Amino acid sequence: MSQTMKIAFQGEPGANSHIAIVEAFPDAEPKPCATFEDALSAISSGEADLGMIPIENSVAGRVADIHHLLPQSGLFIVGEWFLPIRHQLMAPRGATLDGIKTVESHVHALGQCRRIIRKLGIKGIVAADTAGSARIVAERGDKTCAAIASRLAADIYGLDILAEDVEDETHNTTRFVVLAREPKWADKGSGPLVTSFVFRVRNLPAALYKAMGGFATNGVNMTKLESYMVEGNFFATQFFADVDGHPEDQNLTYALEELKFFSKELRIVGVYPAHPFRVAFTEKNGR
Repeated sequence: MSQTMKIAFQGEPGANSHIAIVEAFPDAEPKPCATFEDALSAISSGEADLGMIPIENSVAGRVADIHHLLPQSGLFIVGEWFLPIRHQLMAPRGATLDGIKTVESHVHALGQCRRIIRKLGIKGIVAADTAGSARIVAERGDKTCAAIASRLAADIYGLDILAEDVEDETHNTTRFVVLAREPKWADKGSGPLVTSFVFRVRNLPAALYKAMGGFATNGVNMTKLESYMVEGNFFATQFFADVDGHPEDQNLTYALEELKFFSKELRIVGVYPAHPFRVAFTEKNGR
């Protein structure tokens, strides 16, 4: 009998990362981890087969910890998943909207639900994460205390949902990457693909401009470019980038060769299928 695949995530049961795992890998066993470091360590050590890690949100922007940890983790991206974020306002059984005085959740979730917090005139309290706030509110049992978390968290911790889909922006979406110990490149020509890589440019005038020129001249679409300081050094910058295509596509091969010429370090961290959300988003926005 085959062993159930374990997928690590940061947070408590009911977190959005947990939901992403259930959607993307319905037969897998989600493995909750206290921190991002713990989740990455579980993958590296073999405790988990894969990891489901949030990398950016359409409202809150990048998940900074991951951009810092991923390049040095030695792990590889083997997939991506986009999850529309739907926040629910929940409280212990029998609570009413009129009786709520405080609401707790992750700082991003509170920031994404300002409208209802203001409308109800309640106080927001920052908690470590959404699912954790739901668990704490359930354990406390105080009907004046609410949490903002997922529908799954309400089910797990036995809370009543007092208001559904309370997020201010309907486009609120988080992009997750699926991490593995070994690189597993998607086959060239197997559909829309994404190539992710990290690089450091040489300390030359206009090095980044020159390094990026190859993508423009070869018609490669770059969908992401992020910079990070390396080891606290203001002058040593590492970049993380996503581009459309496969490294063996001729135009991307040429672009990466040019990038390599102006870089002192270049490492491909993943070649994987583009999630259907990318195509739908492109079509919707007429690009």
